[in-house]
Amino acid sequence: MTRAQLRFLDDGRRLHLQDGPIDLIVEANGSETNVRAAYAAAARRFTGLLDELCAELPLLREAADAEVCRLHGHVARRMHNAVVPFASSCFITPMAAVAGSVAEEILGAMTDHAQLDRAYVNNGGDIAFHLACGERFSVGLADRPDAPGLLRTMVVRSDDECRGIATSGRHGRSFSLGIADAVTVLARTASQADAAATIIANAVDLPGHPAIVRRPACDLQPDNDLGARLVTREVGELSDLEIEDALAAGAVSARRLLAAGLIEGAALRLEGEIIVIGTSAIESESSRARPRPVDARGAFHA
Repeated sequence: MTRAQLRFLDDGRRLHLQDGPIDLIVEANGSETNVRAAYAAAARRFTGLLDELCAELPLLREAADAEVCRLHGHVARRMHNAVVPFASSCFITPMAAVAGSVAEEILGAMTDHAQLDRAYVNNGGDIAFHLACGERFSVGLADRPDAPGLLRTMVVRSDDECRGIATSGRHGRSFSLGIADAVTVLARTASQADAAATIIANAVDLPGHPAIVRRPACDLQPDNDLGARLVTREVGELSDLEIEDALAAGAVSARRLLAAGLIEGAALRLEGEIIVIGTSAIESESSRARPRPVDARGAFHA
């Protein structure tokens, strides 16, 4: 049994929930009574959640089967359902949607027990959020997950379909098969956004390029879900045309998912360049705007 840590951050408004690799920032807006009830529900659901996932970890690390789901846990099955649309065309495991699915689960517990104006659960930059009628969120878009600077801002309104945002790329917490610095995806749920961001980030690539260093994932982390597949470790100097070609390959993937209704939009970043697909929610400040401070777990602003 793992032991979850639950505490408020110094601002007294945001709740920090941490258990092993799961590290959440939670914020709710509404009446004092409802906010208190929402935080209590989040804490209850969070406790023991990692143990639920660990109990099915071997299955979660297997390639998803579009026809059969042998998983039993609520979050595990959500992870499976999020990756199934991609399972017939590429290798993908339910772990590709773990962060978004956990965020979605905690947010669901909150909104089931309280009437809130706005709320979000930020799981390392993969975010599930709730908006009551007339509400909106502004989300900072970092150049890469580990960089302290904003390039653009996404504005999501209550009448938009989007209720989940996720980012994937070679600088993130998980391995990537591609070379994108970051791919941020907007989708109807956080679990869908998480899975799609993985797929698009993998597609931003220059196969066989000599400046790209790749290593078998199992050599870096023996118990990962990618096995011996080659993951990106370093990207050397690329020409402007090569950057354009890599982003274009990712854009093809993003447009395909947009047409299939699997995403609401995406922003692809590589070496300071950015391509935005299918959404007006991302408002440009400048593709090379001066950096501003962001939360290390992913920027989220009112």
